[in-house]
Amino acid sequence: MRQVMLTVLMLGLATPGVAQEEGEDLRDGFDLLGEGTRMILEGLMDEMRPLLDEARPFFEDEVLPMLERMGELVDDLGHYELPERLPNGDILIRRSEDAPPIEPLPEIGEGGEVEL
Repeated sequence: MRQVMLTVLMLGLATPGVAQEEGEDLRDGFDLLGEGTRMILEGLMDEMRPLLDEARPFFEDEVLPMLERMGELVDDLGHYELPERLPNGDILIRRSEDAPPIEPLPEIGEGGEVEL
């Protein structure tokens, strides 16, 4: 992975300067630069695809349900302050004082009944 990133960085630094004498030459240079960038990104995706396929079940089974539940509880991230870590390791995310009030979650009664 480091080799791929280093190669991309070196190619970016090694590109020759484009003369700005004629507008057409400049456009051609940008077209070639764009094509080269596309080819590099396609190669990177070909190398990353097996890792992404391997990680897909974890994201679908673990991360996605957590994000969906968090989306149900948090209305707009702009209404919250940056997280703060407490000395005991807990992470606290406070709601901003100027944020509009949120509707309370429905109470769950005995037997899992919810009154709407």
